Amino acid sequence: MRKVYEGKTKTVFALENGNYRLVFKDDVTGENGVFDPGANQVGLSIEGIGKENLRVSAMFFEMLEKEGIHTHFISADIENGTMDVKPAKPFGKGLEIICRFRAVGSFLRRYGTYVEEGDKLNGYVEATLKDDEKGDPLVTVEGLEVLGIMSAEQFAEIKATTQKIAALISEFLQKKGLELYDIKFEFGTDKEGKVILIDEISSGNMRVYKEGKVMDPLDLTKALLSD
Repeated sequence: MRKVYEGKTKTVFALENGNYRLVFKDDVTGENGVFDPGANQVGLSIEGIGKENLRVSAMFFEMLEKEGIHTHFISADIENGTMDVKPAKPFGKGLEIICRFRAVGSFLRRYGTYVEEGDKLNGYVEATLKDDEKGDPLVTVEGLEVLGIMSAEQFAEIKATTQKIAALISEFLQKKGLELYDIKFEFGTDKEGKVILIDEISSGNMRVYKEGKVMDPLDLTKALLSD
């Protein structure tokens, strides 16, 4: 294997067969030791959370595959904390797509003049450029086009897919008595130029509330994997 990228929560290796291997870490994003899926820095480490995030990601990718949603997922090795994925080209230097059901986090900080915490947002989708130094700035569809990152047609496809995936995960959580407030995804294109879901789907990518209180990543992961 050849290391190609050292991320905040995963290390990426290139395999000889042309695929890639993601090695999950025990780090989660946040600030001042508090978990925050919207943060652009590692906030804390939780022993064992890497393998648990892998379990959750594998579960959701397999669920999406059954729904006919294209992803980069091939297989997972839980014992070794790795996931093998198809090669994919990210949009620009990385783009995060956030689906929001309620106003919290950075959305509330930006638009608190117009909304109260917890106001319903009905699956609102927004995009941010992955740029830690600039605080992951928001970007419009027109901005994505003029910057040459993606076309309006690609964004429309990504928006529809994001809302479909988020709805499926929200429904999954509702059955456990939990509510999804927001979730972030990453997309790329495969060798044929088809848009596919990439990265991971785990507790570190979403805000989930139980009885009006946000769940920490470890408790959420346990709830996601419970029968």
